[in-house]
Amino acid sequence: MSESTDWPKQGGLPPKGSLAWVVGVGAIQGTGGALARRLAAGGMRVVVTGRTAEKVEAIAQDIRSRGGDAIAAPADAGSDEGLQPALDVVKREGGLTVAIYNAGGSQWRPSPIDMDTKFFEDVWRTNCLGSFIVAREATRLMLERDGGVLLFTGSISGVIARPKLTAYASAKFGQRAIAQAFAREYGPKNIHVANIIVHGPIDGDRLNTAFPLAKEKRPVDGMVNIDTIAETFWHVLTQPRHGWTHEIDLRPYCEPF
Repeated sequence: MSESTDWPKQGGLPPKGSLAWVVGVGAIQGTGGALARRLAAGGMRVVVTGRTAEKVEAIAQDIRSRGGDAIAAPADAGSDEGLQPALDVVKREGGLTVAIYNAGGSQWRPSPIDMDTKFFEDVWRTNCLGSFIVAREATRLMLERDGGVLLFTGSISGVIARPKLTAYASAKFGQRAIAQAFAREYGPKNIHVANIIVHGPIDGDRLNTAFPLAKEKRPVDGMVNIDTIAETFWHVLTQPRHGWTHEIDLRPYCEPF
């Protein structure tokens, strides 16, 4: 697709040098890192946000070493106060065009009655409340420039709830509702909102470090590749408004559904 001066109405590449914000990055070989790299490879300036300053800076340095433009902005999206340092950086850079909320991850307990209140609240705060706070602040900034793209990393747990994942599923159901509500309200105002559902184990550092034998127990190509996830996000954000995707899912060929 060719670059458009009327973006994202006409789709195509985001304006070169325009600002993107990825919230929820950790390991370099993680989904957040892959998303930030793909945006930078597409010519965007990327503000990289996560809770661990060292990991955020490592991703920003990795992007810069590849010739991209990245700014480390550590913050915790689970509260207004926690997000503020990164939001200040985004406002300073100006002209927010793309925002991606990727914070969270599958957290479980053996059963619903084994979930204490703090665990449930923490999972909700990261996966749901943070989604709302970032969506609200990003949308305010995008309205100032008459448009943009707001994307969420969703989960199959936002569609189907399982007992061990009661807290996570309720938070992801909430995130999905936020995405739908923002799409209905701000789609007509030139903000493309989409929820990207990932169904299956993600072939990244988080899972492979916690469960080092998981990959070899799966069939070949049985995990979702982080770069494939990033490429799916890129495809969605380049769509013209006469064919905007609101929700899409991707899974390995062997994942039951």
